Parts: sequence; C-alpha cells; structure tokens
Amino acid sequence: MEPPANPGVSPAELELTMENVESALYQLYFDPDMEHKNVAQKWLTQAQASAQAWQFCWALLGPDKLPEVQFFGASTLHTKISRHWSDLPTDRHESLKMQLLSHILHFSSGPKLVLTRLCVALASMALNLIPQAWSQPVADMVRAFQPQKPDSEGGSGAEATQDPHAHCLALLELLTVLPEEFQSSRLAHARRCLLREALAGEWAVVCPMLRQLLQSQDSSIQVKEKVLRCLSSWVGLDVPLGESHELVQDCFTALSNTELFDTAVETIVNAISQPDSQRYIEALVNLMPQVLGLHDQLKTAAQDGDMETSHGICRIAVAMGETHSRVLLEQVEHWQEYLALVNMILFCTGIPGHYPVSETTSSLTLTFWYTLQDDILSFEEEKQAVYLQVYRPVYFQLVDVLLHKSHYPSQEEYASWSSDDKEQFRIYRVDISDTLMYVYEMLGAELLSNLYERLGRQLMDPQQSAVWQDTEALLFGFQSIAETIDVNYSDVIPGLIGLIPRINISNVMLADTVMYTIGSLAEWLADHPVMLAGILPMVLQGLVKAELSVSSVSTLKRICRECRHDLGPYTQDILTVSQDVLVKEIHKSSQCMWLMQALGFLLSALPVEEVLGRLHSLITPHVQQLDTLAQQEPDPTNKQSIIHILGMLSSLFTTLDINRQADSSEGASSPRVTPSQITQNPVVVVLQQVFTLIQTVLSKWLDDSEVVEAVCGVFEKSVRTLLHDFGPMVAQLSEMLGQIYSAFPQASALDLARQMVHIFAGEEHHISNIKNLIEVLTSATLTIFQQGPRDHPDIAESFMHLHAQILKRKPDMFLSDRLDVKGLFYSGILSLKFPETPTVKAATLFFTELLPRCKDMPSLGEVLHRDGKLLTETILQAVGGESPRSLTDHFSEVLLSLNRHCPALLSQWLKETLQTPGFPSAQVSTEQKHTFSQQLLREQTNKRCVKEIVKEFSLLCRGLQGSGYSDY
Repeated sequence: MEPPANPGVSPAELELTMENVESALYQLYFDPDMEHKNVAQKWLTQAQASAQAWQFCWALLGPDKLPEVQFFGASTLHTKISRHWSDLPTDRHESLKMQLLSHILHFSSGPKLVLTRLCVALASMALNLIPQAWSQPVADMVRAFQPQKPDSEGGSGAEATQDPHAHCLALLELLTVLPEEFQSSRLAHARRCLLREALAGEWAVVCPMLRQLLQSQDSSIQVKEKVLRCLSSWVGLDVPLGESHELVQDCFTALSNTELFDTAVETIVNAISQPDSQRYIEALVNLMPQVLGLHDQLKTAAQDGDMETSHGICRIAVAMGETHSRVLLEQVEHWQEYLALVNMILFCTGIPGHYPVSETTSSLTLTFWYTLQDDILSFEEEKQAVYLQVYRPVYFQLVDVLLHKSHYPSQEEYASWSSDDKEQFRIYRVDISDTLMYVYEMLGAELLSNLYERLGRQLMDPQQSAVWQDTEALLFGFQSIAETIDVNYSDVIPGLIGLIPRINISNVMLADTVMYTIGSLAEWLADHPVMLAGILPMVLQGLVKAELSVSSVSTLKRICRECRHDLGPYTQDILTVSQDVLVKEIHKSSQCMWLMQALGFLLSALPVEEVLGRLHSLITPHVQQLDTLAQQEPDPTNKQSIIHILGMLSSLFTTLDINRQADSSEGASSPRVTPSQITQNPVVVVLQQVFTLIQTVLSKWLDDSEVVEAVCGVFEKSVRTLLHDFGPMVAQLSEMLGQIYSAFPQASALDLARQMVHIFAGEEHHISNIKNLIEVLTSATLTIFQQGPRDHPDIAESFMHLHAQILKRKPDMFLSDRLDVKGLFYSGILSLKFPETPTVKAATLFFTELLPRCKDMPSLGEVLHRDGKLLTETILQAVGGESPRSLTDHFSEVLLSLNRHCPALLSQWLKETLQTPGFPSAQVSTEQKHTFSQQLLREQTNKRCVKEIVKEFSLLCRGLQGSGYSDY
C-alpha cells in the first residue's frame, strides 16, 4: 500500500475510517516531523477507544498489510478486550475467541511481534471469561493447536498441518503470556484470588505437556527454550513445586546445552526461589543432587575462565541455599548434602580472578552468608551448638576467602583498570567489609586472634611481608571489624598497635589501609594513650603525602577528637606538620576543612592560656593571604581562594571550644585556668581582630552570594560552638549584617540572624541590637515581597524560619511599632504559594508559631481578623491541588492551629470560601465540602485525625479517591 498523498494532514480533522487509521499509522511511523507524529499518536489512541475499533482491528490484520499496521491491529484488539470488555455483547464472545485462535495460527510463522500481541489479547480474553464462561482454557488452547488431518472439519485444523513446529511455538507463546497478562492486569483483590486459583488448577494440563516437549528428542532448541520460558512464567503464579519438581529436574539437562544455558538458569532460579516452595521439603531434597551435580561443571568453567557458566551455576546454588537455608538446615538426615552445597557456594565466593574484571560471580554469594548465620544463631542453644560445630570451621574458611578476594591486583594491573571497574571494586570491598563485621558475631574474639597471629607471622618473615597485598588484606579485616564492633576489651589490639609501625607504607594502597585501621582504633587509643607515641608519627608521615590525603586527614581528625586530652606532648609536632601542608596546599579544599576541624579539637584541649597564641600562629599565614586577596580586584581565582580561607576558619571554629576542655577538667587535681577567668574567648578575640578585614572583603564581594555565605558561615559556626561566649561580637555583627543585607539581601544573612535570635534574644543587654537587626532585615525583605519575591525562594524560606524562631524565643518583638506585622502576615501567605517545598514548609511553620499568640497580642489578632480568610483560602487552594500532595500534612497543621485558636472565625471562613462553585476544585461536590468542613471543625486536638481528614479531602479534590493512588 502506498502512503497517503498528504501525510501532513492532521488526523484530528479526519473521520474514523479504515483509510484514515492507516494514514495516521503511516504518519506515526514514517513522518520525520515529531509534531505530526505526536498528533497521529493522540488520534490513534482515541481511535482505539472508539466503538468502531472492534471492526477495523481485523481489517488491519490483513495479510497484505505492513507489519507495523498489523501490530497496531493486534494491539487495538488487546486494548479493546482489556479495557472495553463490557462493550462487547455476550453472544459475540465465542466468535471472538475462534477468530483470535484462527489469527494466532495464521501468524504462527510471524511476524513475532504481531503473534505475541494476539496471544496477549487472547490471554486477556481468557482472564475475562475464567472460570465461569471458560472453564478449561488451557485444554481448549492445546486442542486448537494440535495437528489435524487435512480433511478434518474446520479451517484452523487444516491450517495447522502446514507447520506443526510453528504452531507448537505459537501455543507455547500463548501459554507463556497467559500468567504474565494475569500478573500485569489491574484486578480487584477478590477477582485476582479467584483467577489465581483457577489458573493454578490449569497447571495440571500445562506441566505434563511441557515435560513431554522438553524430554522429546524431536523438540527443536527453539521449542525447548520456549518450554523453559513458559515454566518460568507459570512459576510466578506460585504453582506447587511438589507438582512440578520433576519438570524442574528436567531443566537441569538443558544446562549442558550452551544455547539453552542462560534460559535454563533463569527458569531454575525462578522455580526454586519461590518462597512457597519451602512447603515442599521432599521436592527440595530431590532437587539437591541436581544442584550438587553442577559442581564439576562449575570447577571446569572457573578453571577455563568461563564467566557466564560459573555465574549461572552460582546463581542456582545461591538460590537453593539462600531461599531455603533454614528448611534445609533442619533436614538433619541430609546434613552432609547441605554442607556440600554450602562448600559449593564457598567455592563461588572464592572463585579465581579479580572482581569485577575477571570474575563477577563472587559478589552474588555474600548475602547467603548473612542468611545462613542468622538461621544458625536463631536455633535454641543446644541445637545451635551442634550447628556451630559443623559451620564455624566453614566461616573461618570464609574469612580467608574474603580476605583473599579483597586483595588489590598489582599496581601495574590496577592502573590499567577503568574508573568504573575501580569504583565497583571499592564497593565490593565495602560489601566484604560488612560481611566480615557480621561474621564476627559468630566467630568472636577468636577471629581477631586469628588475624593478629597471621599478621605477626607475615611481618616477621621478610619473604611474606614483601607481598604487600597480604598485609593490606589482614589490616582491612581488622579495620572492618574495629569500625563497628567495640574492640576495647580485645587482648590483641595492643599487639596490633605494636605491629603497625613495622609496616612499610611505601605502597599507597597499603598505606591508605594502615591509616584507616589506625583511625578505627582511635577510641581504643583514647583509653590507652601510652600507645600514641608509636602511632602518631606514621599518621603525620602520611599527612605530607597528597596521595594519602583522605585517609591521613580523616585519621588525624578522629585521633584529635577522641584523644585530644592526651595529645599535649605531640601538639607542636601536629601543628607544625599541619601548618606546613596547609601552606604548601598539599590537600584539596575538603581535606583542608577536615584538617582544620582536627586542629580545633586539638586546641580545645590545651591549657586555656596557651590557646590564643597557638591559634594566632596557626591562622596568621591564612589571614595574611586573605588580606592580600581583599586588596585585589575581584576575579574568579581570587573568589575561590577567599571562599577556601573563610571555609577553613569556619571549620576551625566549628570544633574549637575551650568550654569543652573546661568541662572535662572538672575534678582534676591540678588547678587550671577556667574560661571565666579569661577576659574573652580566644575565638572572639580573633574574630574581632579580623572583623575589619572581613568588612573589606564584603565591600568588594557584596553582590556575590557564595562569598557572603562563606562570611556568614564563619560567624554562624562560631555562634553555634561558642553559644553565649560569642556575646562580645553581637553588637558589631548585628550592625554589619543589617548593612550588608540592606545593600544586597542574601538568605545566609537571615540564617545567621536566626542563630543569633536563638542564642541571644533572651539576654537583656543584647536585645536592643537583635531587635534593631530584625527590624532592618524585615523591612528590607518586605520590600522584596512587595516587588515580587518569586525569584528568591531561598530568601522567603529563611525569612519564614527567622520569624518562626522569633515567635518561639522572643514573641514580644512583634509588639514593636517598627515591625510591619500586616506585611509579615501577607508575606507568609505569599510563601505558602511557592512551588518550592522547603519554602512552603517554612511558611507553615511560621503560621503554626504565630496563630497561638494572636489572642495575647492585639496587633496579631487584628491582622488575623483581617486576613485570616485569605490564609484559609490559600491553604484550601493548596490542599485542593495547587501544591504537591506531599505537603498536605504541613497544611493540615495550620488548619488545626486555626481551629484550636480561633474556631468560630475558621468556621465562618470555611463557609464563605467553600461556598464558591468549583473551589477549591471542580471535582468536589457541595455536600463533600460541607462534610469536610464539619469533620475538620469537630477535631481540635488529634493531629493524626486532622491529617487524615485533610488528606482525604485533598484526594477528592484531585480526583484520586479510590484510584489506587491514595496508598502512595
């Protein structure tokens, strides 16, 4: 057939005729214009939904049509049967069934896509008729596809003699899609249960036929592959393993055929992974020899580097062992068979090669070891002891295998790996680490002793210690356990700490693991500070190497955090090396931040009178560099350097807390100088000294949000750490914040102001500065809201959070004549309408803090009376569909607050707003709105109930009630 003369004509303008359907299909498949394609797609979807589709679909399946046209005809049939079944009169059901069977036979030789769609259509029809109107669908289908003599009655039988092989494949395709269509159909629960039971009853017909075809020497590879796929599909219906285990056994013979191997693996794994199959213990026990019989094939595949075969056999062994671990453990008379299966899986875990480059099998087995251990440890004590006697040795072997698998390849080979392979190997080692940590629960202290003895032997033997991977793997094992298990009471840790300095860390990967191992023992070192002398030099040695940046810096940070009170003798060395690497810029920015945090912990523990001097010597080079940068004209390079230096100061001030040191020294015998005896906190002294410099930086970079954020970060971190000790800075910082925000509003300035309100709003001598600052910030922000705040969701969010904090900490600030309460209330309403979720959440928090105070504060009460209806209307609009459903709970809290604190007003506002036709949605009736209003007004205390009421109303407004979406 030729394409239509004018393919660009919009199908929307065409009447529904056979020719127009084909014209639209040509447009969909062959027109290069995407807009034309989209229009055609839309029109064809409407065509499929029309009543005429029951007729034109058969014409589209004509033998003279293109495969694309035939496919659309078959798809239309499926659409009509699955979605418009009730449109078809009952007396046409039988003729439709016969037509479908006839067409499936006709298309049995292809095209495959069309055949599959026709099979899916017949499967969908069967689901509509089973069991009342079609009691034996499978038997009828098999009968229809059986070869018949040419002179027999019925055209379909005559056709069937033409190609029995193709008809057999078509029947298998039909039987395969039948369970799949059931699984994908949207069915009511009762109907699904009825259909599942009816289909499971059909398995008695399907199973023997599949067995016969799989065993027959006459069956082609294609037929056998289809049989395997068909079994896999029916297994999804939870057909009893007891009735099909012989067929599953037959599938094992297919594993010797390379063309069937992958499909056979998939089928066997699906069959034995069904949780329901645990009920058929005899069937599982009968399958065990089949699985164990694959061990030789597995070993050969591993030896030959045949990754596909070893991967497939491993999947079968793991499916059997993991899914049925407990059941098989309990078959005491078959304990040797299950132990053999466990050893087979252990072989898979230790399969030769480096993951993921030369093997991908071992990772499949790791969860099995968790399952087996959990099942063993869940038995009662006496039974558990018997199993531990058998399986503890296996788990010790597993540790050896896992450590071996965690070995890095040679540096040359590792360098040739792609970055993706390296990342997969890193994740694989994390999985091994988790497994080792879990295994410790079964093996206990003996595992650590075992690792320690092996490490000792290795480090004492020059030949063994030359293989760095062995040492690295043992340390990796230690670290995996020490990272999550409390090893403080282990008697091997002192020996390990003694061995670590003997390790040659010239290899980067070994050195990395040494660092992480030391870091994992930081808490132990805090309890045994005498051991620090041997360990710290190694960490400082690593600190000067860029390639050990992450591991050495994170380890030093952990030591400084955990052991800070015992680092006095080493302070100078740590500061000297740290300052050196910072000045030389050895580490990336994020590691510099960690290092400054480490030094903050270190300085916090020094005698208070020493802190300021040490702090000055540490930051002076960076402050000088910042001073130089501040004098230069702004450019991108300068900007990054400025942000980096400010970030380092923020990081330092996050952890530098002399109060923490003072608290820990209480009760100490030697007298110490306490912070109260010092005029000012050292951090405050430094901040006051650099304040002018920071103002200079801001004068050049005031319009750059990243620089302003970095500056605010320095003060915010200091406020969080110092709390009330930050007091001397409040006046000048408040003034500066007001100036920079008025000139160029930034969310970070509002966030810093919120911290200051949190700490200082209750202090009489600071309240005037805080109050002035809030008035300046509020005035500047309300100007933004008047001009249109849509481009500043971050400012709106921070502004709402700031005022929620004020209402919580110092609500009488709202009594000020210079605070525009009406403007604030309205800005809150505007913020509720933002599409950004965080902004809306902040606005709902603001209102839930504000509404309880309206009774006691006339100015707030007056605004509520005036604009409360607008607030109610805005929230109902949001609930009705203007805002994402995920925010419904937050809006419900505002409605609850309104109902608690002004129920009479809320009742009036609900009545006035909801009486508007179509508000908040055309989907809800007047009666439904009235019911919602009454339910809401009745509930003034139960937050959960209000959330449910609002959620239900929101679903009604969106037309989702009862759609299945209400569960999400």
